[in-house]
Amino acid sequence: QFSTQKLHLKPNDRQVFQTMLASSTAARLFLRKAVGHGARNATRAFATQSSIFTPRSFQARKEPRQATQRFWKSTVAESPPAESRDTYNVAQHLVGTDACLKAGLDKLGITNPSTIYRNLTYQELFEHEQANNEGIVAKAEYGDTFVVDTGKYTGRSPKDKWVVLNPGTESAENIDWNDINQPTSPEVFDELYDKAVEYFNTRDKCYVFDCYVGASPESRKKVRFVHEMAWQQHFVSNMFIRPESPEELDDFEPDFTVINCCSQVDEDWERHNLHSETAAVFNVEKEKAVIFGTWYGGENKKGIFSLMNYWLPLSDPPQFPMHCSANVGQKGDVALFFGLSGTGKTTLSADPHRALIGDDEHGWDEQGVYNFEGGCYAKTINLTEKTEPDIYRAIHTDALLENVKILEDGTPDYFDVSKTENGRVSYPIFHIPNYHKEQMAGHPENIIFLSCDAFGVLPPVARLNSGQAMYHFLSGYTAKVAGTERGIVEPVATFSTCFGAAFMTLHPTVYADLLQQKLDKHGTHTYLVNSGWAGGPYGEGDRMSIKTTRTCIDAILDGSIQHTEFQPHPVFGFDVPVSLDGVPDEILDIKSTWSDPAAYDAQAKKLASMYIENFKKYEGKGSIDYTEFGPHA
Repeated sequence: QFSTQKLHLKPNDRQVFQTMLASSTAARLFLRKAVGHGARNATRAFATQSSIFTPRSFQARKEPRQATQRFWKSTVAESPPAESRDTYNVAQHLVGTDACLKAGLDKLGITNPSTIYRNLTYQELFEHEQANNEGIVAKAEYGDTFVVDTGKYTGRSPKDKWVVLNPGTESAENIDWNDINQPTSPEVFDELYDKAVEYFNTRDKCYVFDCYVGASPESRKKVRFVHEMAWQQHFVSNMFIRPESPEELDDFEPDFTVINCCSQVDEDWERHNLHSETAAVFNVEKEKAVIFGTWYGGENKKGIFSLMNYWLPLSDPPQFPMHCSANVGQKGDVALFFGLSGTGKTTLSADPHRALIGDDEHGWDEQGVYNFEGGCYAKTINLTEKTEPDIYRAIHTDALLENVKILEDGTPDYFDVSKTENGRVSYPIFHIPNYHKEQMAGHPENIIFLSCDAFGVLPPVARLNSGQAMYHFLSGYTAKVAGTERGIVEPVATFSTCFGAAFMTLHPTVYADLLQQKLDKHGTHTYLVNSGWAGGPYGEGDRMSIKTTRTCIDAILDGSIQHTEFQPHPVFGFDVPVSLDGVPDEILDIKSTWSDPAAYDAQAKKLASMYIENFKKYEGKGSIDYTEFGPHA
């Protein structure tokens, strides 16, 4: 029902449009974009789309639907849908003495606020942020972007995260109590909870956000956030899965509620036997959490991730939660990227030739992989359009910058890390042009463990057999990268089990057994990729270039790495490619990058000994002992 005249196309664009109409599939895609974005943008978007998804993929769509989809789990990288800031519109402005009753806050004990801003639109959030003087507006290249300063906490504060030990409960029995899952008492939680409720009952207004965690309708959790400020609702609106219709907020009953009192502190922290006046305390049985003293947005995000790591393995049937990014190719081939913050999960999964499922947290169930979140949270240090085009272009209105230097002319300076090296940007996933609409796909064909090797020993890529995959999954060797946690100012070698020890609430072998079952059932290939240093350790060698790392990743994803020659590493035993198109042979032979081969041998033995010592805690644990698949010092 469109004509080239009504769309006001130029002659050349009109010819493109008429050509596209020759294909019903092309017409459908174009019209969807024309309605959502306007004719001019639609034409540009279609041109971009055609460079990502070739005519061959269009032909594949002509096959019977069963060949490309299973129930709601799409295995086809869909074209970008019309989701945008305008399609998210479920906002409620609740005003009056019954506002808390209407929002359901009365069930929490919060009854005083007479104005509640629930699930504001992006435009409303932008207006509230400015009206409340919560930050400034930066002149990012692709659009005005709000910027906040989170104070002294520019990263998570893991020593201030606590889980309530409720005696005789399921969580008391199942949680792996340690320095990460630190126990506190029900009495301490009750005091802090009452303090949080009392604080919000002194306020006239508050911000409430109701959302989902998990794209899979069968496994998602309903979560409610109660915040003081608009920018915090902006953050969770970016990061979690947003309701699509106002009806979803009717009788919304959260599975878990977070009350964030970031401006308040726990003055009684010593009496409570906590580490500081800052506290993030989670009570599994009461399905509630309170946050005090930290403005850092990531505390909201990672707290919920820790809960998913508790809930999913205990579900029926058990599901595998993962600290990984994921994308899907044109043929439905799924790849997972495991790694801690700063190792490249977000960077490497943002691939212009593949559709992004998600950049950080996922689940793996009987149907395949699904995203926990509705957005991305990327580091901005040294960010340029040339090196990270998708992330750079995602920074525009509705994105939210944290702790980024803003110059006098209003533009962001991603190279100035005087505030922190952990500058961040959160943005809704629809800011990535080729994201996977369903945020669910099939079972992964490739799994990539990303390790930021501060010792400069590991090769840029290695192939792992099943046993080695489990050994390296449990080991989770990497480096804590500067700025991702308080007190970290340069990379520090560490072993973070499951590539996310800070978020694992159950014993690591529970997750390892789940992964082993998945690998055996689906025949997934597993690789170790080093995005760390070559030619020497940190301070002497150089960081692997993003080009080298991407070339290794490309060889994995297109399958060409499976046809190259390998040789076993003399210390670690995994298979290392002898040659790989686009990667210098001397880089693959990591020892040859060192000026002193003997120094490399000594460093390799040192790292191997660290692996072996670290793995002793897993000997005889779980269903299989994977000790024999590790290095030999």
